[in-house]
Amino acid sequence: MRDVRYTRGFTLVELLLALIVTGIILAAVTTLAFAVGAANDTTDDTSQKQAQVRYTTLRISELIRHCKLICGTPNSEIAIWRADNNGDGQININELVYIERGVSGDYLRFCEFPLSDASIVNLSDIQTLSTSSYSVTYIPLIPQCVNVQFSFDVLPPYSRFVSISFDVLENGMVRQYQINTSLRGWAGNLLDAAGNNIVSDDD
Repeated sequence: MRDVRYTRGFTLVELLLALIVTGIILAAVTTLAFAVGAANDTTDDTSQKQAQVRYTTLRISELIRHCKLICGTPNSEIAIWRADNNGDGQININELVYIERGVSGDYLRFCEFPLSDASIVNLSDIQTLSTSSYSVTYIPLIPQCVNVQFSFDVLPPYSRFVSISFDVLENGMVRQYQINTSLRGWAGNLLDAAGNNIVSDDD
């Protein structure tokens, strides 16, 4: 008598259970992959913004620390006499740098005049100086921030300390930053008695 053996296969219920378990595992893996990707994106965004803050802090601190004079605050910006490049003891337009914050205080950038002539600018004229009359170069520092505020120990041109505060949205939360820096070599000895103009080249 021949021994007949039957090979038992999966039942329909077992196949359905296997499909359900596989679906649950795939859903869990997909969710985990999405969470890890989102976390990486958030980390990358935060890292990029913190790098911008570090770069901005370094650039602004170096500019103010080594400048000759905080000239004024035209249009709520900061006008800075960076250096007396040609040694004439006067403020030339191509020696000025503006720290701009925008009308709404929503960015930080430098405005420079490297291609402009060396025409002399009086301190009293800086408050009404139109930058659109010159060839300007903009250097972005922090393209997206809010609530940019400038404060000084005393009003320009007598300022020796500058504080710049701003808020940055990081990972859904607003984080406040502050840059504090002071002038190393204030050129106040070049000012007239009223502090309106540069009258001496004896520094």
